[in-house]
Amino acid sequence: MGACCSKEGNFGGYGDRRIPVYENECEQENNVTSGDFGASVRLQGFSSFVSMASLQGKKGINQDSMTIWEDFIGEKDVYFCGVFDGHGPSGHKVARSVRDQLPVKLSAAQNHFKTIGLNNSKIDENDDETLNDVDDPKENSVFHTWKSSLLRAFREVDEELSLDPSIESYCSGTTAVTVIKQGDHLIIGNLGDSRAVMCSRGERDQVVPVQLTVDLKPNLPREAERVRRCNGRVFALVQEPHVLRVWLPDEDSPGLAMTRAFGDFCLKDYGLIPVPQVFFRKLTEHDEFVVLATDGIWDVLTNFEVVKIVSSARKRAVAAKFLAVHAIRAWKSRFPSSRTDDIAVVILFFKPPPPAKSMSDISHMTADSLSHLNSSISQYTHRSISSSDADDGFDFRDTLKGKAQDDSLDDWGEGESLVDTTLNFPRYSSARHRARSSSKDAE
Repeated sequence: MGACCSKEGNFGGYGDRRIPVYENECEQENNVTSGDFGASVRLQGFSSFVSMASLQGKKGINQDSMTIWEDFIGEKDVYFCGVFDGHGPSGHKVARSVRDQLPVKLSAAQNHFKTIGLNNSKIDENDDETLNDVDDPKENSVFHTWKSSLLRAFREVDEELSLDPSIESYCSGTTAVTVIKQGDHLIIGNLGDSRAVMCSRGERDQVVPVQLTVDLKPNLPREAERVRRCNGRVFALVQEPHVLRVWLPDEDSPGLAMTRAFGDFCLKDYGLIPVPQVFFRKLTEHDEFVVLATDGIWDVLTNFEVVKIVSSARKRAVAAKFLAVHAIRAWKSRFPSSRTDDIAVVILFFKPPPPAKSMSDISHMTADSLSHLNSSISQYTHRSISSSDADDGFDFRDTLKGKAQDDSLDDWGEGESLVDTTLNFPRYSSARHRARSSSKDAE
């Protein structure tokens, strides 16, 4: 096949250096199986509306997983997308287990609520989570049903994980960022510090990144407050004062750099929860695609760079791998002494594919133009939420409406972290572990 130098710009801080990415680097095989209610389950590859890729970093086994279910819950053109970033000694097993079980639980929960009606069922809510109304009654019903299903599915998956003796999840866990697309409704469920970012078009047809999730880390006041209320500790080490971590009450372990996750049961009594944030978005004709990715992408590329790279790919089939390759090269260029992180990327396109771009259609991006565009990125990706916003809910942007379930968080979290998820793993005596097991049996 011909070369695909769709972008050779200085994405990810390359300066004036141009690094070509070729189409033959980005090709991969499809892997499709059958799921519940006739869904098509894809673990890698692409379709007309989907592009997926995962690359192993330099930290050992690839702990990232991903999946897409097409015709989800047995309905045509309903999509479930998920990306999972494992951490800890068995993080890869936890991520794969959640990848396989969460869509099954969610599909069952959604069909349950559709059958009995949401008004006749107890909504699964955590005491620090509230359901936000959406203006349109029909959309409000869609959002509430999906949110209730997500809360139930996340809880059930975490409970079953704790009982699975084949997976060590006491000191291992995974994040999850998920998107359900049903018609022009987008429902996002997020747990941890992976991220979903949508690409829309502005008034001058420029790409506009819209961050759809919040990075759930201990630097968020409400998250830290919950941990401390449960007798967990939140502090940063002297050698990395900008990174807050979650610690056990009486041991300097495990130093988890997030406040919500599947697994990590050593911290579940101390403020770590498996309750996702759930967001709603009504799609418009300006919205083009959504990118779900683990933090191996967001550590080295801004939201704007991500949507610009994806929109510049000549073929959708290679868009996710194209983005992943740019991120890996950004790691090597900007942080040559750091080990590259694992990467998993899922891209869901909202519209039918356009005609293939010719090479003459593809423009090069200069350092000056990228610098100019990056200077305006914060107006789309950062949002400080005031107390009045927390009372009333907020819009992602004035002209692009969205609803979030938890509006008291202070920072959407865009930027570099380059943080190991856990610093070390707790060493527990056998007596302490037996005590925990006995407590669980008693419950």
